[in-house]
Amino acid sequence: MDEMEEELKCPVCGSFFREPIILPCSHNICLACARNILVQTPDAESPQSSRASGSGVSDYDYLDLDKMSLYSEADSGYGSYGGFVSAPTTPCQKSPNGVRVFPPTVPPPPQAQHHLLPHTGVLPPVPRNSCLTCPQCHRSLTLDDRGLRGFPKNRVLEGVVDRYQQSKAAALKCQLCEKSPREATVMCEQCDVFYCDPCRMRCHPPRGPLAKHRLVPPAQGRISRRASPRKTSTCTEHELENLSMYCVQCKTPVCYQCLEDGKHSTHEVKALGAMWKLHKGQLSQALNVLSDRATEAKEFLVQLRNMVQHIQENGVEFEACLVAQCDALIEALNRRKAQLLSRVTKEHEHKLSVVRDQISHCTVKLRQTTGLMEYCLEVIKENDPSGFLQISDALIRRVHMTENQWGKGSLTPRMSSDFDLTLDSGPLLQTIHQLDFVQMKVPAAPILQLEECCTQTNSATLSWKQPPLSTIAVDGYILELDDGNGGQFREVYVGIEMICTVDGLHFNSTYKSRVKAFNSSGVGQYSKTLVMQTSEIAWFTFDPASAHPDIILSNDNLTVTCNSYDDRVVMGNTGFSRGVHYWEMTIDRYDNHPDPAFGVARADVMKDVMLGKDDKAWAMYVDNNRSWFMHNNSHTNRTDGGISKGATVGVLLDFCRGILLFLINDEQQGPVAFNTLEGMYYPAISLNRNVQVTLHSGLPIPDFYTPGESEAAGSVC
Repeated sequence: MDEMEEELKCPVCGSFFREPIILPCSHNICLACARNILVQTPDAESPQSSRASGSGVSDYDYLDLDKMSLYSEADSGYGSYGGFVSAPTTPCQKSPNGVRVFPPTVPPPPQAQHHLLPHTGVLPPVPRNSCLTCPQCHRSLTLDDRGLRGFPKNRVLEGVVDRYQQSKAAALKCQLCEKSPREATVMCEQCDVFYCDPCRMRCHPPRGPLAKHRLVPPAQGRISRRASPRKTSTCTEHELENLSMYCVQCKTPVCYQCLEDGKHSTHEVKALGAMWKLHKGQLSQALNVLSDRATEAKEFLVQLRNMVQHIQENGVEFEACLVAQCDALIEALNRRKAQLLSRVTKEHEHKLSVVRDQISHCTVKLRQTTGLMEYCLEVIKENDPSGFLQISDALIRRVHMTENQWGKGSLTPRMSSDFDLTLDSGPLLQTIHQLDFVQMKVPAAPILQLEECCTQTNSATLSWKQPPLSTIAVDGYILELDDGNGGQFREVYVGIEMICTVDGLHFNSTYKSRVKAFNSSGVGQYSKTLVMQTSEIAWFTFDPASAHPDIILSNDNLTVTCNSYDDRVVMGNTGFSRGVHYWEMTIDRYDNHPDPAFGVARADVMKDVMLGKDDKAWAMYVDNNRSWFMHNNSHTNRTDGGISKGATVGVLLDFCRGILLFLINDEQQGPVAFNTLEGMYYPAISLNRNVQVTLHSGLPIPDFYTPGESEAAGSVC
């Protein structure tokens, strides 16, 4: 409950709200405080407003008390929202909670200081043409004839304040004492105000209408106030009507008469009780979310308090380390200081020598120039034309020559007065600034960013980052993967980047990956292990980057031909080293009976000869009648049966058995072509301009082929 107390205090007087009203900006203020910070607008100099500036309030019609309306909600900033008369030089005061308030320049009578007209218990009238500035958001509100009565009373807040004060069970204080309220002695049931004896005699004398008021002890008044029934809210526009509906557009309760002839007649309205329950539910939901945030904040505070102890313990250790290191640095710096001072002395003497030499040289030259100038002036004074012309050309040349000598940088200092050696302190200062105790620790374990890690065919992309609160410098990262078959980890990347793509992995394999950071202090812990699955099917295309320049690719690198009559080689963009893989090539064009070759090859196979001519390729070349197997230019196993347009050539590579065999039109062509295949192989083909084929990859194993017990298309052996 103590935390709620600030919510229950008026921003102007700093005390608990009394008769709070709701401003259009949703802030609350005491009704009496609202009157105290009213400012009369300068365009109103009516007799009534003049009387309002002083104490002549008796001429007002008390039936028009507390009427206002809102004309403007423009933000006025920190305006002069002082008393009834505002002046530019009026000093600013602060309420108990720090809100700026400008008091009236003309003090109100003592009775007005207690917000009541003498002997009546009634609030004085609001000056006409007044404005009110919200003390919290500083919005300016201009009042008309309705006065403060135009603002709805916050009965909910008033009830909360009453319950809060009653729960405190403290001694009841006088509500009219401005400084150090005294203990109340009585309560007026009609005025609903607690009085001390001095305030009762001054503001509530037992005469006139006040003589009929019933005064009771404070404790009895508290009980009667608590037990008094809640007043029914009435409409601010129609004071005799109770609020019974809710205007959805204006977001305010309205009465029946407002719906009949008021501004809400065309608006959507709903039952007040239904909207009350709806808004209570919405507030409860919002409070649930806020409660979760408050719980998190409490847990966070516990964490911070625990960190205080750790910081204190670590601080002692760090201070000892700092002293030891700084002492060593200071000793080394003193030695270096002596060396640098020696160099500065030499530079100082050198600069002085150069500048003094230049001064001497410039002095001699200036003396010669001055002598020449004086001589020329004397020559100009001569009246002998012929004699002058005999020497004038030579003098003019000498003057120009001397002028040119001065213009060739002779008036520029040969030596700067600055000492360039001072720049040498930059690297040292930078090193000092870089001294950080975090360098004594190895980096924390990186965090794999799962949302950015993925696999595509037989490639894996991994991304990671440093922990959010880590300030330890990192020189680089080490990414490790296993062999995809539960084997040992191996390094696949070392560098400063925090994203890496690893190509050439095995299809249909499960890889484990992890990453660690390192700096000059050592290598940090591994991140959590990430398990990644490569594609089950070996999809690939022809690789334009490694193809012979005469090769022509189309259809997204699935169709290939050649512009040369000689055989040229093109390989697939994916290599295989494990599993069972099968792909086919359809003969789209076959002219003049050429003999294209199909098979597999190493990455460094020759590209300008038929596939199988060197020892880097294993192939079957075929014409329209027969076929041969070829490796390292060795031709074996001639088999009848050739190809034509529309034929299909299949290649089956089985690393589980280490064999390669071929098919033509879904029938095996000859025996097993090659055995004992190990390592990395790429699908390959050689052809000339008379042939065009289209690749079909990722196909299932033909039905006639029976793989081993654990073998399947693309499976790991």
